[in-house]
Amino acid sequence: MSKKLLEGVKVVELATFIAAPSAGRFLADAGAEVIRIEAPNGDPVRFTAISEGRPFNLEENPTMELLHSGKLDLSLNTRSPEGMEILHKLIARADILITNWRNKALEKAGLDYDTLKVKYPSLVYGIVTGYGEGGPDDNLPGFDYTAFFARGGYLETLRSADSVPFNIVPGSGDNNVAMNLVAGLLAALYHAKMTGEGERVETSLFETAVFNLSMSHQSAQYHEPGKFFPIRSKDMANPLLNCFRTSDNRYIMVCFPNYDTYYPKLMEVLGHPEMIGNEKYSPVGNMTKNGTGPEVYDLVQSEFEKKTAEEMLAILNGADLPCALCKNGLEILHDEQAWANGTLAEFTYPSGMKRTLIRQPVRYREMGLPEIKRAPQVGENSYEVLEKIGMSTDEIRALEEKGVVYVYDRATFKGLIG
Repeated sequence: MSKKLLEGVKVVELATFIAAPSAGRFLADAGAEVIRIEAPNGDPVRFTAISEGRPFNLEENPTMELLHSGKLDLSLNTRSPEGMEILHKLIARADILITNWRNKALEKAGLDYDTLKVKYPSLVYGIVTGYGEGGPDDNLPGFDYTAFFARGGYLETLRSADSVPFNIVPGSGDNNVAMNLVAGLLAALYHAKMTGEGERVETSLFETAVFNLSMSHQSAQYHEPGKFFPIRSKDMANPLLNCFRTSDNRYIMVCFPNYDTYYPKLMEVLGHPEMIGNEKYSPVGNMTKNGTGPEVYDLVQSEFEKKTAEEMLAILNGADLPCALCKNGLEILHDEQAWANGTLAEFTYPSGMKRTLIRQPVRYREMGLPEIKRAPQVGENSYEVLEKIGMSTDEIRALEEKGVVYVYDRATFKGLIG
């Protein structure tokens, strides 16, 4: 493997949960030294197993590998003067600081950008917020369930008008935000390396969701010919942008954004040549004017219901019509396309248990696929990190005894978390 793209870049990660740490994982995969600062009682995401649908296990937590593979973990009491002094020494040698602390907390601790840029003018400062930094809600607590999916428009826009909002999977909004933060960080890092001038990079859950749905949100200001979301699936302005149920109760998504191009081909493969050239249903302008979209939807659905998903996929793929089976998580973990592209990897835990883990979705030809490494336990690398800033073993041990630094021990950690 050739040299890592970000080899020599130093990152301090002062963050919890998912969005900001996911950005740190991206940088670590590319070769950056990422030091995460974690409280002695652990990042809350260490204890969200039940919400994610898996059993709690300190030694086998795939979410930790997903977020923290390749990082070093220093457990530090940042409320102590000694802890804050250590944190500043780490920031002083860093190229990038990543955080998701709220602004008021950062200002109180003297870790806000305006304070740090005076001390460290070339520092690239990355921050994830819930709702952005302006407006009345800038200091509200933000999770992807609330700031991204609910406030950003997903739950109301993407549900069918006759059903409840869809279920949310933890982290699915956060991971999207992480990629936006990474893009900004790398642009700012390039500028800093060229000029010596740092930058503050911010993105939020709310703003990312609004951007992701921008085509729909912008169209909401027009009343004709579109329809205001939420709407029923069969009432979509283009009925050929829908999921259809098959005889074995699976769903296939078809994507025919240019109705006039795909409509005749679909009618042909579904066995309805009489629908081709029928001005009641095509071109799209007639379909919209006549209000016959629901009829097209019902016809397509009736044909899908006659065949299994496998049979219908063969028909659609054979005609080069864009479609995909709606898969569940277990099917994804066995998807040959995901394995062929290195999306999935087998990982062996210290217990010997083998699990399938997921890589971040960016590939490099020369650097190759990053190795998935076991995420460190709380404070597992405390000595290693503090030695990087010149501290001796005796000095570190004294800080450990004083409670400024914590070094992972399973028994004492279980005592800390109760």
